[in-house]
Amino acid sequence: MSQKSMAFAIAHAQQHINDHKAQVSAGVMRQEYHFMGQTGWINDPNGLIWFRGQYHIFYQFNPYSGFWGRMFWGHAVSDDLFHWRYLPIALAPSEWYDDHPQGGCFSGSAIVKDDRLYLLYTGTSNNGRGFEQNQCLAWSDDGIHFSKYEGNPIISAPEGVSHDFFRDPKVWEHEGAYYLICGAQRHGQACVLLYRSNDLINWQFLNTMAESRGEWGYMWECPDFFQLGDRHVLICSPMGAGERTVVYFIGDFDYRTGRFSYTSNGEIDWGFDFYAPQTFLDGAGRRIMLAWANCWDWMPFWKDWGPTYREGWCGSFCVPREVRLEGGDKLAFEPVRELSLFHVDPYESQHMLVGTEPTDIPVSDGVHYDLTFSIDLASTTADVVELHMRADKQHETVCYLDLKRALMVVDRNRADGWSKGATRSTLTGVRNGTLSVRIVSDRTSLEIFADEGRVCHSLNIFPKNGCKEFAISTQGGEASLLDLQSYGVQI
Repeated sequence: MSQKSMAFAIAHAQQHINDHKAQVSAGVMRQEYHFMGQTGWINDPNGLIWFRGQYHIFYQFNPYSGFWGRMFWGHAVSDDLFHWRYLPIALAPSEWYDDHPQGGCFSGSAIVKDDRLYLLYTGTSNNGRGFEQNQCLAWSDDGIHFSKYEGNPIISAPEGVSHDFFRDPKVWEHEGAYYLICGAQRHGQACVLLYRSNDLINWQFLNTMAESRGEWGYMWECPDFFQLGDRHVLICSPMGAGERTVVYFIGDFDYRTGRFSYTSNGEIDWGFDFYAPQTFLDGAGRRIMLAWANCWDWMPFWKDWGPTYREGWCGSFCVPREVRLEGGDKLAFEPVRELSLFHVDPYESQHMLVGTEPTDIPVSDGVHYDLTFSIDLASTTADVVELHMRADKQHETVCYLDLKRALMVVDRNRADGWSKGATRSTLTGVRNGTLSVRIVSDRTSLEIFADEGRVCHSLNIFPKNGCKEFAISTQGGEASLLDLQSYGVQI
């Protein structure tokens, strides 16, 4: 192995970034408070970790183009999850096991051992057997500069597992031992494989931790596994499961057998633009989640990745979310509390009655805002509550809260002349006394949380700067809104 080859690849990419970052940062579609790369394309969040008093994120990164390509690992750190300082690229394709021109250093995770930061990632290659994926190891003593293990790859696909569907290791520690799962495919069905190690280098296969029998597709990408309370949670992004693109399973796990048995499942986010979520524990013990705010061309609803490539970039992350367990069988998600540190320009209304004629709601500059309210269901007679977002006379994105049919739809067909499609899901909480709603808007994204975050829809949109109006209207009666609070968000 040549450490010089990775250093050369990183130096070349960093020079490209330095030459183009000022021009890219001036793009009119750049987000205000969602994480993006300095240049080029980003997708999956990788290696999320709290290390030496800071948040570290790594990410799939093609610094050279606003389209997917050979994957590097970008790297950034933050004190508050919103102000990010870019560090040098952590990993670059450079070796026989990770230098495929249509691959590179694929997704993975991070862990700390003896105050050293380790990265576990999927190396992609072709050495005469077609597209191959193996699990690899790198480490850093300063948390900035990384060295690949000379004995890579450390895990190869076991017999019966497709070597081109074996990727995205997620690692954790339990009672002095290290455990790792990979997404995989066996006999055309998705599964998660579990491994154990004492040193992060030598790994023993334990079991097929969980598997699909067809109902959950043919491949589980970016699996994550963690404990919340007395339950265990497996999350993944299933390929071949229709529109179910980010799911969670809640159940029980036995470390002796390495088998996970789930008793409930749900969708993490029903939007078009939310994929490959990864979680980690921060210094306060919170379970924090980040996800790529886009989608792949194999998805049934895919149109494209949007027009931002014209500005030399593509991709951002969703707003960081805290994960919580409710009732032992459901997950809920909400923006981390740090978002409130950047609230400006407040507007509040304790009670508001809206009807079929749209009621305008002040939302700061109309683009970058955080809006919350509740619908008092006991005194609401409307069948449907409509939220008209990022609107002008020609364009708008509309969220329909159908209280009569317990249905939530977000329609972006008139958002900008570019975007297409409408997301839909069950609307939970309609039997409660109130239904909470939260909308987080940035330059090219909308994230809508309903019923205290039990239902989430995240979508990218690309409206012109004049689309700044927000209004609420109803169908079939009136709606009583409580505790409406609107803030601008300024980083």
